[in-house]
Amino acid sequence: MLRTKALRKIFITTLSMFILLTVFSLPTFKKDTVLRTNLEVDTATLKTDNIYLLNENDYLVKTSVFISAKKTSDKVREILNNLIVKNNNKIPTGLKGTIPKNTIVKEIIINNGIATIDFSKDLLSVSKKYEKQMLTSIVYSLLELKDIKGVIILVDGNTLTHYPNSKEKLPAILDKKIGINNNYLLTSRKNISKVVIYYLEDIADTLYYVPVTKYLNDDRDKIKIIIEELTTSYIYEPNLMSFLDSKVELLNYYEENDVLFLNFNDYLYNNSDKVLEEVLYSIAYSVFDNYNVNMVMFEVNDKKVKYISRGEI
Repeated sequence: MLRTKALRKIFITTLSMFILLTVFSLPTFKKDTVLRTNLEVDTATLKTDNIYLLNENDYLVKTSVFISAKKTSDKVREILNNLIVKNNNKIPTGLKGTIPKNTIVKEIIINNGIATIDFSKDLLSVSKKYEKQMLTSIVYSLLELKDIKGVIILVDGNTLTHYPNSKEKLPAILDKKIGINNNYLLTSRKNISKVVIYYLEDIADTLYYVPVTKYLNDDRDKIKIIIEELTTSYIYEPNLMSFLDSKVELLNYYEENDVLFLNFNDYLYNNSDKVLEEVLYSIAYSVFDNYNVNMVMFEVNDKKVKYISRGEI
């Protein structure tokens, strides 16, 4: 009888331990599932911001990085930190920052859409070769934020009035008027147009958009210049490319209610009767840098195909 009771007690104890272990193991699996789900949701809702980094050919390239900050001044600081030359896992392969590595962002003041940035004197250690790309990357990256309309750069509290090495004079407030990846194709001082055109470049098997500000003697509407430049078989920089078919024609265009309507012939479609995203965005990026519109509507033979708004890019 004692043996039977002992066996029963051992059985009950073992069964109880088994039940307890089973019960306590269930929340562990549930907790893991919740953590994984939350991680996926957080990743999906992370916002990216556009910044401009240097490629191997010393052209500034438009790319995106994750910015965790919410407040505009904190976003500005985070963007600038990504532009400083250093080991940064956020920066894609084949691209690099433009601000000298020891530079410190000392203070950020935002007032009426103007961001005043006070850098340490290390900013001035930039080489003459890269001084324009550095300032351009700062300005263009910060102007991607909708609350920023202009940039003032200070060094140890003093306004930067000239480029650090060439001593070329700078305007008091910097904006996109300084141009990006400037290319001068002038033959005279008459009928000068300044047109920003977005090309594509393959860097480490990833396509990036590369804006080029062209200065040329052409008094046509900028959209005509944009389409002609993107359809031409010759691009001045061999590493840049366009996917717009050379047979594409802009049949007509008009602006209405902050929308630029572009009507093309059938060659806007590729062989699969689709319009490549790279084609649409090359044109849309170019339009938004040259026209004060909020949307581009793409049409083929007067039939609407796709629209791209300024807010989504």
